[in-house]
Amino acid sequence: MVPKGAGVNLENFVVAAFVLLLSYCLTFLLASSRSRLFYLLDYPNERSLHSHPTPRIGGIAILGSLFSGLLLAYVGHGLGWFRESIWAHSDPLQMQQIQWILLLTLCIAAVSFVDDRFGVPSWIRFGVHAVVAGSVVYGLGVKIDIIAIPLLETWMLGDTAALLTIFFLMWIVNLYNFMDGMDGFAGGMTVLGFGFLSGSAWIGGNETLGALALFIAASAGGFLVYNMPPAKIFMGDIGSTSLGFLAGALSVVGISAGVFDVWVPILIFSPFIMDATATLLRRLFQGKKIWLPHREHYYQRLVLSGWGRKRTVWAEYVLMCVCGWGAILYVFLSDGAQLVLLSAWVALYGFLMTGVQIVERKFSKDDRNQ
Repeated sequence: MVPKGAGVNLENFVVAAFVLLLSYCLTFLLASSRSRLFYLLDYPNERSLHSHPTPRIGGIAILGSLFSGLLLAYVGHGLGWFRESIWAHSDPLQMQQIQWILLLTLCIAAVSFVDDRFGVPSWIRFGVHAVVAGSVVYGLGVKIDIIAIPLLETWMLGDTAALLTIFFLMWIVNLYNFMDGMDGFAGGMTVLGFGFLSGSAWIGGNETLGALALFIAASAGGFLVYNMPPAKIFMGDIGSTSLGFLAGALSVVGISAGVFDVWVPILIFSPFIMDATATLLRRLFQGKKIWLPHREHYYQRLVLSGWGRKRTVWAEYVLMCVCGWGAILYVFLSDGAQLVLLSAWVALYGFLMTGVQIVERKFSKDDRNQ
């Protein structure tokens, strides 16, 4: 794929700055017990890494600032303030796709808010996720049709494309929720992940997709200030599931439109995808009940092996940056070089997963010797 490139205008960065500031202010309010209706505490349980009750509905600040920024851009464009806003270069089809995705995000958020506050049976949550994912595929007509490994193999998914895309979207929604278990982790993945996705979209010539991803990164940036270890607030299901859906939906739209290759978003979000998927498969093969809470994700195992939350989250940030820049580089490489990069990526995760096991064994040995 030859990078197309898109214009980067100042107005989108002005809106992003507004989103960042608003997110910071809203998160500050939600972290306070004075927020009343929205003040919900996350009490430590067998899956938790935190030890003190912590407010858990920071996702409202993320989504509230994001939609406020989009509204500002829309009104500003209509009044002539922003002549080059996110809405200026959208063709009718793309405008419909963005609006539909935002509406579906609100559906995910509404169910997750009720779940955060009162609890919702798992079959209802998964049912909503399936309907929303199906709405993306059949309502927008977008899906992942081709998976190609450079120089080696190309799979035409054919009749299975729709089903596999729905499964991919549902998995991204839920793995984002699974991985939201450590201070600063999901917030950092959102800032860096959507930041790199924004850059990839602009390189691919789609300014609208790039601007939307930038706004999402900014909305998480203000929240992250209060979510860094030790966290004063968590994003909760309303944040994690909504962001997971946005990550999956924007990825599928970008892939379907030829903005970037399928491996670009997978590389960008691979710190979440690889950990959650490998952990699920390992627990499945071990005969464990995969639907029960646990602390067996690789990042959790590092924390429990003595690395602590701060050291682990900063190591994860480094990994996110390596994968993000790898995704940017991937676009400019020849097929042979792309294959080398993907092979190195697989080897990297093999090395890291082995490294976690070594850290665990060393910790267990030191613990026994004490």
